[in-house]
Amino acid sequence: MELEEHQQALQRVRKLEKPTFCLKATVKQAKGILGKDVSGFSDPYCLLGIEQGVGAPGGSPGSRRRQKAVVKHTIPEEQTHRTQVVTQTLNPVWDETFILEFEDITNSSFHLDMWDLDTVESVRQKLGELTDLHGLRRIFKEARKDKGQDDFLGNVVLRLQDLRCREDQWYPLEPRTETYPDRGQCHLQFQLIHKRRATSASRSQPSYTVHLHLLQQLVSHEVTQHQAGSTSWDGSLSPQAATILFLHATQKDLSDFHQSMAQWLAYSRLYQSLEFPSSCLLHPITSIEYQWIQGRLKAEQEEELAASFSSLLAYGLSLIQRFRSVFPLSVSDSPARLQSLLRVLVQMCKMKAFGELCPNTAALPQLVTEALQTGTTEWFHLKQQHHQPMMQGMLEAGKALLGLVQDIIGDLHQCQRTWDKIFHNTLKIHLFPMAFRELQWLVAKRVQDYTEAVGDAVSPEMGESLFQLYISLKELCQLRPSSSERDGVMALESFHRWFQPAIPSWLQKTYSVALARVQRAVQMDELVPLGELTKHSTSAVDLSTCFAQISHTARQLDWPDPEEAFMITVKFVEDTCRLALVYCSLIKARARELSSGQKDQAQAANMLCVVVNDMEQLRLVIGKLPAQLAWEALEQRVGAVLEQGQLQNTLHAQLQSALAGLGHEIRTGVHTLAEQLEVGIAKHIQKLVGVRESVLPEDAILPLMKFLEVELCYMNTNLVQENFSSLLTLLWTHTLTVLEEVAASQRSSSLASNRLKIALQNLEICFHAEGCGLPPEALHTATFQALQRDLELQAASSRELIRRYFCGRIQQQAETISEELGAVTVKASYRTSEQKLRVELLSASSLLPLDSNGSSDPFVQLTLEPRHEFPELASRETQKHKKDLHPLFDETFEFLVPAEPCRKPGACLLLTVLDYDTLGADDLEGEAFLPLCEVHGLCGSEEPGEVPQTRLPLTYPAPNGDPILQLLEVRKGDREAQVFVRLRRQRAKQASQHALRPAP
Repeated sequence: MELEEHQQALQRVRKLEKPTFCLKATVKQAKGILGKDVSGFSDPYCLLGIEQGVGAPGGSPGSRRRQKAVVKHTIPEEQTHRTQVVTQTLNPVWDETFILEFEDITNSSFHLDMWDLDTVESVRQKLGELTDLHGLRRIFKEARKDKGQDDFLGNVVLRLQDLRCREDQWYPLEPRTETYPDRGQCHLQFQLIHKRRATSASRSQPSYTVHLHLLQQLVSHEVTQHQAGSTSWDGSLSPQAATILFLHATQKDLSDFHQSMAQWLAYSRLYQSLEFPSSCLLHPITSIEYQWIQGRLKAEQEEELAASFSSLLAYGLSLIQRFRSVFPLSVSDSPARLQSLLRVLVQMCKMKAFGELCPNTAALPQLVTEALQTGTTEWFHLKQQHHQPMMQGMLEAGKALLGLVQDIIGDLHQCQRTWDKIFHNTLKIHLFPMAFRELQWLVAKRVQDYTEAVGDAVSPEMGESLFQLYISLKELCQLRPSSSERDGVMALESFHRWFQPAIPSWLQKTYSVALARVQRAVQMDELVPLGELTKHSTSAVDLSTCFAQISHTARQLDWPDPEEAFMITVKFVEDTCRLALVYCSLIKARARELSSGQKDQAQAANMLCVVVNDMEQLRLVIGKLPAQLAWEALEQRVGAVLEQGQLQNTLHAQLQSALAGLGHEIRTGVHTLAEQLEVGIAKHIQKLVGVRESVLPEDAILPLMKFLEVELCYMNTNLVQENFSSLLTLLWTHTLTVLEEVAASQRSSSLASNRLKIALQNLEICFHAEGCGLPPEALHTATFQALQRDLELQAASSRELIRRYFCGRIQQQAETISEELGAVTVKASYRTSEQKLRVELLSASSLLPLDSNGSSDPFVQLTLEPRHEFPELASRETQKHKKDLHPLFDETFEFLVPAEPCRKPGACLLLTVLDYDTLGADDLEGEAFLPLCEVHGLCGSEEPGEVPQTRLPLTYPAPNGDPILQLLEVRKGDREAQVFVRLRRQRAKQASQHALRPAP
């Protein structure tokens, strides 16, 4: 109020008749008092009263005498109060309260005297109580005293103006003399009160009611002040308000119980109209419960307290019913406020007073459960009204229903994460299952009505709306409580059936959106790698994102029915594979579009590399479909409804077909890149053989190797590893083909063949690339090995070829093991000291009858080959044997020859068995080759001992010609080669003129 108004109120009060002031004194107990009786104890009692009209006791002799004066001498008898007598003790307990009136607090003092009651006893009785010498002294003292005179034990004198409103402490008992200065202490309680106030409230209302109204006014003021300052009140009164309440309760002598009850009534009423913490109600609840005694209150007070209980309970239940709006989670302290309210209600309903005054009230958990159920339904209807569309239409109704479902999902999340824990901890109530059960029935009815109204004709826009609604309902169903927490059947158990007509629209929309994204991604692609490590372009990334979105849509759909889920998955896979092939066509067309105006072939090749990498990235993405679409889980679900192998024959067949198509496209791209490089490789290989003879082979192949190094490094940078390996394989195959063709055209030139051989060796190293290129098994193909052998032969000299020819014939002879063929038997040895080769030709056997008479005239021609190793040694012949197919020659031949040429590979003794013909040329019976390196005496320095016989089978030249002879034949300028070839051809001709014995 205003200051002037306040002053006026004070003036009105001051003009009223003063109340009666009182001191409420309680004599609690005493301790350590004097023992005045013979027994050593006393029978103490107290006299007390108010001495009025005296000054403050001080140090003057008059005042000192007045302080020592006893109560009976200073205070009128009608104003004197007396306690009970406590017999035979030094620590008496009285606990008696007296109301002492006074007029002026400044000139009034409180007086208390403590006396020992003295009764008349005989000397015999006193002697019987005698215990020590002090007791005897007391008997003598009693004898001098008047009979029945009480003994003074001490006093307490206090000025009233020195007392606080309430005092509770121990006071020392003062003596009248200094004989016994320590006389013990007395425990006193003081409370300054008044009665018969002249105010209208005091005259018309009980003090308890006045105190209640005063408390309500103060609390209302505190709350209003804090709200004005935008702060919350914590329940504590200001010091001034607390002082006023304390003084009022004290002066009106209100008990602690009545103060707690007043506080409860005030706080519980104000809580229903003002905003402050409900925890403020816990203290009065606890105080009332602690001090409750049945029958303590009057009937009207009991009714008032019962009404407060019922009113707060009803108000609390209304808050709980509307807890979603009253305690929004957007306000940080809302959970704590709701929990505090629930605790207050729990504590209130546990009170003995509540049980006695409100016996017919239902259990609190039941009341809260009913409130929550009602509140959940009301909240649903409010949300439904909030989402009611302004325009009437199926699409607008669908959007409104979707918004409603999403709000319900959000509310259930809040119930599950926050509210359920609060209600369970305080009341053992599971809010979340109850809210889910109520809301899902309400939602199911409205969704079913809506889908029935939509019907089977689903437009693309309606399909999109239905899909969002379907996804939201799936999310709602995923929140359902565990089976132990929910009751009955879920209304949304088979909600997916309501959306069956929309499935074709959903699938078509998914494919259409994906196709549009693919087309847009390719159109914007510049076919440039994204980075050094990422070799595909932007469209491949967009395509991966597009396929991921399709997989996400499939996972969102997650159709519960197994058979229908299988068909949906088949459609998703089919559309994905179709998009992959469409992408291949689009990206190739984009590459042709961008490279059509390009004059730089390297740039065009770079784009082609990016296209191949994009397809490879697409193949990797397609390969992840089984995992993304959860084929394993689907197979387990549909195992009971599908035939054996049906899933393998559909989904996997589709996937493999798409992967095969992508693989073909990738191989085509790699093949195109290889063709571009093959032209350059063939050109450099052709130039290689045309370089003049003075250029070293190592220098001649440098242009080819530099070309390959640059191109392969470029391809390795721009292609992924798998495609680069495929490119290397194609290039290697083509390079070998080119080398074969060039080698065939250069058979007559050993120089060109040598260059080609060195080129092949360097190409092998280049394509292997120290393990980073093709592996050895991919390099060493049959074509490579044949080409390597041919080039080695072509690069060899004529004499080297002749040596290899004899090595081959020796090997051919070693592999001839049949006993039916003709043979010659020899003994050969070499004497190192004489450098002499000694050959004993013993016999021949199983010769062919080449004459018309069915026999032959055999002789043997002995020649050391190759001739260039033994140019000085002429051929030798044996004697001719007439008509003998098993001749015994038994002839010895000696050749003077150094050991060194005999040890070389291919060095041999050629034994040519001929049939002597008098008129024509001699016929060939066969040839045998004795390797000189195996002759005794050439392997060691010691002279040979007994020389064993050696049987050598007769062989014949190859009828189709020998490759070495073919190489030698094309060397027209080499006379030595031509002579050798002519002799070998002659022998082959001789062998072909008679029918050979068939091989076993």
